[in-house]
Amino acid sequence: MKYLHAMIRVHDLDATSRFFTEGLGLHQTRRMDNDTGRFSLVYFGAPENPEAEIELTWNWPDAAGNTEDYGNARNFGHLAFRVADIYASCERLQAMDYTINRPPRDGHMAFVRSPDLISIELLQDGQLPPREPWASMPNTGSW
Repeated sequence: MKYLHAMIRVHDLDATSRFFTEGLGLHQTRRMDNDTGRFSLVYFGAPENPEAEIELTWNWPDAAGNTEDYGNARNFGHLAFRVADIYASCERLQAMDYTINRPPRDGHMAFVRSPDLISIELLQDGQLPPREPWASMPNTGSW
């Protein structure tokens, strides 16, 4: 058995693609737009592990502009990524106006949410010593 991908339904394909590329550093590996089914599938992989992908599924609005309601996405759980520098990753996401819901107080783990409210766990490769402002930063919102 080989792990292939996790699928996330998204409301705004451009915003979520930006989160995964500019925010997390993933690369788009492939894309399929299906005019008949009125949906797009866009796949992203990490440079060090491109074969394990995230599939973003965007169902196009109907003729009246209506979109499907996916709920608050908490039933999904989370995606996890190992990062080289958790502080730099969180600083980059914060500079892009994403809230760090669970700061990396311990130098090892943080949580942020995508534009579609998917929880993303960031895990430090190894352990960094606690560092301010992260060490004393409280949790924000839900993660």
